[in-house]
Amino acid sequence: MLLLTKQQVIRERMRMQRLLDPVSIHSIDSSDQLNEEQEFLELFRLLQPVSPVHNTRPGEPPKLVHRASFAGEAFAGKLREKNAVVKGRFCGGRIGYVFQEDLARYATAFRKPPKRMAPIHEEVIRLLRHSGGLSKEQLKLELNDYPAAEISKALQTLQEAFLVCEHQPDTDWDTGWFLFETEWFELSADEIRTHQAIAEVIHTFVRAMAFATAANMRSWSQLPVKSIQRGIDDLLKAGKIIAAETADLGPGFVCADDSERLQACEALPSCAFMLDKSDFLVRAHADELSNRYKGYEVLQYLLIDGEFQGAVLGHWRIGPYDIDDIVLELPSDQAELRKNEIMAAVRMVYSPERHSILRYQGRDV
Repeated sequence: MLLLTKQQVIRERMRMQRLLDPVSIHSIDSSDQLNEEQEFLELFRLLQPVSPVHNTRPGEPPKLVHRASFAGEAFAGKLREKNAVVKGRFCGGRIGYVFQEDLARYATAFRKPPKRMAPIHEEVIRLLRHSGGLSKEQLKLELNDYPAAEISKALQTLQEAFLVCEHQPDTDWDTGWFLFETEWFELSADEIRTHQAIAEVIHTFVRAMAFATAANMRSWSQLPVKSIQRGIDDLLKAGKIIAAETADLGPGFVCADDSERLQACEALPSCAFMLDKSDFLVRAHADELSNRYKGYEVLQYLLIDGEFQGAVLGHWRIGPYDIDDIVLELPSDQAELRKNEIMAAVRMVYSPERHSILRYQGRDV
């Protein structure tokens, strides 16, 4: 059993996630483009499936929030445009993008076959097979006996099963829908391959987290507990991960070839980030955060010194809306001392022109 301190885990996690040293793509046409792009690709691959920011307009590209420069965001859009990254529903049905060459592994690990094929499912598949591909509006015209909401729900179910796929090269809402097997390949229903894919996905997740508990794996992946445990067992047996423990975080696992670096970790600088609900780290702690902030209307969470220690509260709307409160789990003196730093982290997204911050720690601002 490898014994670690919480600080060792957090510092290495922040390093792996590039939160302390974001990937700097200065320009997608710069002379240093090749090296910069390679760093971005490596980070994207580590954190995939990468989602668009929560509560942004449909069709937004995937985003590595706080982990890449503005040009990096543009580069993610270019990857999508070239079909280098592919849209799908992973991790319990959440929209995300993975590299085309990794699609088979992630689709196999995360697909959710429907419990039964309803008539509308069969109709959608028949129409797509016959036509070669249709937009949602065209499907609505063909399936005029069904309500629009039912058609959308059927497409989502079939997308989660990787029976259909949505082609999203840009932000256009009127995307094309195709049979997954004709656009890409037919997925094998082999149980051994499924468990192998799950183990591979878990291995990458542990590396990105530096140290991960079974609860982290469950929160992020939304896979069945038994499937996760089998993946853990297979990885332990293969020597790819080892058991580890911290006094504060409890028992978990680290990648075997990362253990030395974890133990030699440097001190963590003071830092504060606001992360949305689609963020990799938020999803890895989603169940815990839901319990801690039960009853609150959370817009985003605050990662302070590498730990979730606060939340931004309010009711999301399409137009301008207020931030009702910023609540922190810091000692009161620390919350006051770091007020400007934390307000600045919130203001990076919520501009004064569109969002008034009404309260900080329950007190009027």
